[in-house]
Amino acid sequence: MTAPTFLADAPARRDLLDERLARFGDWLRQHGWMIRAVQWVIVGVYGVLVIVPALLPLPDNTAHIWTNLTLAAQFAFWGIWWPFVLLSMVLVGRAWCGVLCPEGALSEFASRWSRGYAVPRWITWQGWPFLAFAGTTVYGQMTSVYGYPKPVLAVLGGSTVAAIVVGLLYGRNKRVWCRYLCPVNGVFAVLSKLAPISFQVDRAAWAASPKPVRGSEHFNCAPLVPVKAMRGSGSCHMCGRCSGHRGAVRLALRSPNHEIVHVAGNEPSLEQTVLILFGMLALAVGAFQWSSSPWFVEAKQIAATWLIEHGITWPLEMSAPWFVLTNYPDHSDVMTLLDGGLLLAYIGAATVILGLAVSGIVALATLALGGWSLRRFHHLTQTLIPVAGCGVFLGLSALTVTFLRGDGIVIPYVSEIRAAMLTGAGLWSVWLAWRVAGLGAGGLQRAAATACIASAVTLSVANWVLLFWVW
Repeated sequence: MTAPTFLADAPARRDLLDERLARFGDWLRQHGWMIRAVQWVIVGVYGVLVIVPALLPLPDNTAHIWTNLTLAAQFAFWGIWWPFVLLSMVLVGRAWCGVLCPEGALSEFASRWSRGYAVPRWITWQGWPFLAFAGTTVYGQMTSVYGYPKPVLAVLGGSTVAAIVVGLLYGRNKRVWCRYLCPVNGVFAVLSKLAPISFQVDRAAWAASPKPVRGSEHFNCAPLVPVKAMRGSGSCHMCGRCSGHRGAVRLALRSPNHEIVHVAGNEPSLEQTVLILFGMLALAVGAFQWSSSPWFVEAKQIAATWLIEHGITWPLEMSAPWFVLTNYPDHSDVMTLLDGGLLLAYIGAATVILGLAVSGIVALATLALGGWSLRRFHHLTQTLIPVAGCGVFLGLSALTVTFLRGDGIVIPYVSEIRAAMLTGAGLWSVWLAWRVAGLGAGGLQRAAATACIASAVTLSVANWVLLFWVW
């Protein structure tokens, strides 16, 4: 096939792929019962992996992933589940949420018998995406959730119970928990903006179609998305229930850059800006770094020396119950009050210092485009999503490598893969910045703004270089 023929056939292949995707979206709508069956299977597996290991004795040094349920559950959750759920957001949007998530399925199921209360204002508070992400991340570090089953039961089990309770109280056949309170809802909404497929709404076709007769073409959007006005995919759970509605909704391809460049600027989101700058680019770095950081060790030595010199020894000797701080003396793994305090201080310092540093750089990029604009600041922040998401994925996938290495399985070229991913994500963010800056400026202004975002990308990448290659 010659190059001109290949290029000429490209639109036809795109149309064919869009047609197949649209049919698949319709298939999801028509086979909702099958999706529900799959969800209940996952609920069962999820329940076993969360509850049973917490009731078993901790594994000894001779146990392996394939011989011990506790280790298998840890690897399933932290080595496979969460890293690749994050990756799936970038590839296929929030299909995990709408098709596979056990917590969402249970919340919606409970909502069938909901009291039907109106969703109160405190639930819709815009600060939840950051606060929920920060709270679960920090608490998980304090209790070593990646290494022990009881914290898993507390974090994941507690979240699931809360999701069911919210379902029983608010809405009817809805996912109020998923829409507003899920600890990873904000991260999922941010990453899904990069997905190359999404459910898209043809507003002209919607307006031109006759209004459906009540009950004839009704669909239930469980995550409470205003489908008629939907332009992006951040809130869509990709369940397919709206596919084909009024001949205007269909699953289709799009450019992975489209939503960041052409939609995000028209939908400024303070909660997402805070989550990206202070959560994914700052707090997550501190959470993954602290246990390997020589700065943490040095700070601990300085603090311990000062306390001993002043006759204060209780922070070095006292701990707390396992549900507050890691406390497993039989496994020589006990976190003292000093450890816990310094952990919080390290993560807090990383959150504030890195968050303010990146925010300042994005502010400079905003000013470079001709003056201050809060809308433009939000828009430029969105260009950092690729590098922010890549960092969180690499932090979680480091657990995958650690679990496998502990069982003697060494993944080849790990360093090279990490370097390639960070480089690719960084260049993607810079390209997005160039595109966004070009919407309202050109020449030196566009170049200066892009250079500022490139500096923010460099700072972000440098944090992961420290973790993976320096420390």
